[in-house]
Amino acid sequence: MDRGTPALIGWLTLASLLLIIVVTGGVLLLARDDVISNGGWLGITWMTLMRAIDPGTMGGDTGSAMFLMLMLTVTIGGVFIVSSLIGVLTTGLENRITELRKGRSRVIERGHTVLLGWSDQVFTVVAELAKANQSQRRSCVVILADHDKVDMDEQIRAQIGDTGRTRVICRSGNPLNRNDLELVSPETARAIMVLSPPGDDSDINVIKSLLLLSNRSWPHGRPHMVAAVQDSENLAAAKLAAGPEAQVIDADDIAVRLVVQSHRQAGLSTVCADLLDFAGNEFYIRAEPALIGKTYGETLDAYQLGSPVGILRSDGDVLINPSMSTPIGDQDQMIMIAEDDLLIQLADTPVPILESAIAMVPARTPEPDRTLFIGWNSRAPKIIDLLDRLVEPGSTLDIAAPTRPTVLLTEGRTNLVIGYKPCELTSRRSLETLDLGSYEHIVVLSDDSTDPGNADDRTLVTLLHLRDIEVQLGDPYSIVTEMNDDGNREVAQVTKADDFIVSTKLISLLLTQMAENKHLNAVFTHLFEPDGSEIYLKPSSDYLIPGKEANFATVVEAARRRGETAIGYRLKRHGEEAPSYGVLLNPPKSDPLTLAQDDSVIVLAES
Repeated sequence: MDRGTPALIGWLTLASLLLIIVVTGGVLLLARDDVISNGGWLGITWMTLMRAIDPGTMGGDTGSAMFLMLMLTVTIGGVFIVSSLIGVLTTGLENRITELRKGRSRVIERGHTVLLGWSDQVFTVVAELAKANQSQRRSCVVILADHDKVDMDEQIRAQIGDTGRTRVICRSGNPLNRNDLELVSPETARAIMVLSPPGDDSDINVIKSLLLLSNRSWPHGRPHMVAAVQDSENLAAAKLAAGPEAQVIDADDIAVRLVVQSHRQAGLSTVCADLLDFAGNEFYIRAEPALIGKTYGETLDAYQLGSPVGILRSDGDVLINPSMSTPIGDQDQMIMIAEDDLLIQLADTPVPILESAIAMVPARTPEPDRTLFIGWNSRAPKIIDLLDRLVEPGSTLDIAAPTRPTVLLTEGRTNLVIGYKPCELTSRRSLETLDLGSYEHIVVLSDDSTDPGNADDRTLVTLLHLRDIEVQLGDPYSIVTEMNDDGNREVAQVTKADDFIVSTKLISLLLTQMAENKHLNAVFTHLFEPDGSEIYLKPSSDYLIPGKEANFATVVEAARRRGETAIGYRLKRHGEEAPSYGVLLNPPKSDPLTLAQDDSVIVLAES
């Protein structure tokens, strides 16, 4: 009986057969006349079976006293057996439902995406996968985490809501346990994403998960695997654990680059978020036989819908914003920005260029600038190291924090002159002593030594003070800040900061893009590297005469003449309006366009 419901059902079935056989034999021996009148031994067997199953059946029986007594016996026995069977089935069904609710059953799926681990990144990733798979007939995302299945389901419903054609299946188990890993059928998955759990040992868990995946057998071929580490020092170990086919990114390094690039060109994080999510424009890679033999510069005005940004060579080499004279080879593919791959379309004739609207502005000579860091965190030394490589010699960086970072200030820098000013970050009086009007850029760093929610609250107070002081000073500086929760970004818009860096969301979007298309890893690697072409928001007056009506095709031509690829623009007057914050990527090339002096053109350029 301790073997569970199947064993109990088996014993009850055996007891029922035994009861029917005994009673049938008794009738054959003790009531032979009734056997003849009821169709022989087969008829008696059938009558006995019916009375064992349904007690009311014997109400219409006729025959000898012995026959009726035996029928009553089988009926009473059947009552006990059937009642027990119902109880066993009910209990077994309840237990099975309870087991299913625990999320311990194996998933039978093919071509699904597996997420290992649980953190706030889950909600962003699942929402993006649901958007990416809207055009598919069905898709599936399976999550394995050491959490209660019902709780995970409820959180996903509350945070995301309807996922459309994408089914989300949660399983409770430890992603670091080989047996639990089998619950999500990794061998039939299309892609596996290892998420960083919260806590100090997040990278250790990621590395162990990658080791576990690498050391198992893959009878149907190894699925595409992506992961991110939070500490740059763990990147080499994670790549070694994952193997050459997996893709591992350095989240900390990407966050540092976003802060450094955004502090000099506000709005960059909005551009990156638009390119990385599946709601607006994203990257696509497609062959275009009609462009073979043409140069990259000639392809920029060859599309009616879609914006070329680079070339994927047949050997896998990625060229982002290559030289305008770069030829398109037979096996090359175009790297495009578009709202959907179905919307990419070649133009019958190029859109006319309005030469009179193109600004003939010489390249600007970079000048030293003054930057103020308010706050301090573990990323600050890396930010300063990278900033020192990019700014002009003689640039100034002052650090305003409650305590002096002594070790950092004693280190020699090539281009930066670093100073320190004591400051209580949420104190208006303390901020006013910093001479804020003397700086061109202010970066507010999120405190990573406290709870992320509390850090965002303190950042919000600091931003309110900074913006109010800026209004009184006459708008002399730009403000870029780090945020931990993207939900706080909308609340923080009242501060009118120029840009918000929500690195956790951007990393989640990046991982999702890589899981959907492994070739995009090389594209993003080139975009985030300091060498080569990157995304810049440059003054519109470098491309078009301010106030002169033109079209985006004219902007593309003006950028092409400078060796750059224009992919959109940002309107300053809409810079505070969510969700685009004035950013428009891949606009129609023929639509009328008039840019003001304070608007920006978004380009891919080397500097």
